[in-house]
Amino acid sequence: MTFRTHMDAALNEARAAAARGEVPVGAVVIGPTGLVIATAGNRTRELNDPTAHAEILAIRAACAALGQERLTGHDIYVTLEPCPMCAAAIANARLARLYYGASDPKSGGVAQPPRVFSHPQCHHTPEVYDGLSAETSETLLKSFFAAKRGS
Repeated sequence: MTFRTHMDAALNEARAAAARGEVPVGAVVIGPTGLVIATAGNRTRELNDPTAHAEILAIRAACAALGQERLTGHDIYVTLEPCPMCAAAIANARLARLYYGASDPKSGGVAQPPRVFSHPQCHHTPEVYDGLSAETSETLLKSFFAAKRGS
């Protein structure tokens, strides 16, 4: 089986989020056969919802599309290391694999403390692969925040 990354689709969602004035993070849920099930970008400001992170929205959309509460055997691609809330949602959805781009030393919940997947309360741990399109993801985020600061 040949590995195929879906980070380009996640990056497209991140760019669309930035165009809406949202923090540029995108996520894509992929089915066991490699088909895209759902895509999303951050919408916290648009929806006035602090939980409307790209990962949460993509998981919700995938579950709705499939008519099930779990995504066993599915993968998620995200442009930024998931925060603790999103990491917990990934575990609760039983996603098989998490692929992410940029690390998030300030707010990440996977490689950074609290390392959600390493807690005994975490009943499912996906395989984790980091650094996919990390430079592109980082550049997108840095450019977004530089523009917000007027730099």
